[in-house]
Amino acid sequence: MQKIVPHFWFDKEAREAAEFYTSLFKDSKIKNITTLYDTPSGTSETVAIELSGQEFMLLSAGPLFKFTPAISFLIACSTKEEVDALWRKLSEGGTALMPLDAYPFSERYGWVEDRYGLSWQVMFTGDNGMTQKITPTLMFVGDQYGKAEEAINFYASVFHNAKIDHILRYGAGEEPDKEGTIKHAAFMLEGYEFAAMDSAREHNFTFNEAISFMVYCDTQEEIDYYWEKLSAVPEAEQCGWLKDRFSVSWQIVPTVMDEMMQTKDEKKLARVTEAFLKMKKFDIAGLEKAYEGR
Repeated sequence: MQKIVPHFWFDKEAREAAEFYTSLFKDSKIKNITTLYDTPSGTSETVAIELSGQEFMLLSAGPLFKFTPAISFLIACSTKEEVDALWRKLSEGGTALMPLDAYPFSERYGWVEDRYGLSWQVMFTGDNGMTQKITPTLMFVGDQYGKAEEAINFYASVFHNAKIDHILRYGAGEEPDKEGTIKHAAFMLEGYEFAAMDSAREHNFTFNEAISFMVYCDTQEEIDYYWEKLSAVPEAEQCGWLKDRFSVSWQIVPTVMDEMMQTKDEKKLARVTEAFLKMKKFDIAGLEKAYEGR
């Protein structure tokens, strides 16, 4: 099971978006759909999918959060034709942030917000040995500008299986970015690849809850560990969600909850939903008690 899973918050389009995204990539499928009743957003829906074998979770839960380019998803393409095909589909009803063109770092590249507002970087990488098709990329802007390296080192200290692959820095004369800040960095947490960058350009966005990262935990001790290490904004703690000191959102989730949420027993699902909605940090024993009706 994938330890860290990107999570997307939609207003009501999660199922539609899941069908769209799984149509774009080989080895992709909708794994399951769960409807939750009587949540603060009313009736909500979670959709678990795989894209090129990677797991993602989509949620329809009302118009509380909007996607921003602070977190985008880099698609590694082995041919320029693949870049062009993905660009055509992703840009339908969307907005180009960097036009499809040749750049110093890639012969064929574009950055686009799709019809739902989710940001994708589509890049020709050729045969460079990239093992992960889709890589979440964190852009540190505004108040978080210049903190990419600090964040990478912090995450590498929190997750037990972590590696920093490479760091490319801005040099002199690359204003507005300061010399030494991160132009691009690649790192791995629990076998999952991430990228990060700083950008000093004027942006009217930052990280928010529209995109979060779920961390699956087998034990209560593991939940307690990640919660203590990552949570830095007490008022953001709710239903397993937290914000770290860089304003990136995480969800610390018990692995057993997947089985609970996929039950066909509506009474069990209702009890578990009622229980977790009252929690900040998840309590496995409390969830199991609700699931079993004790």
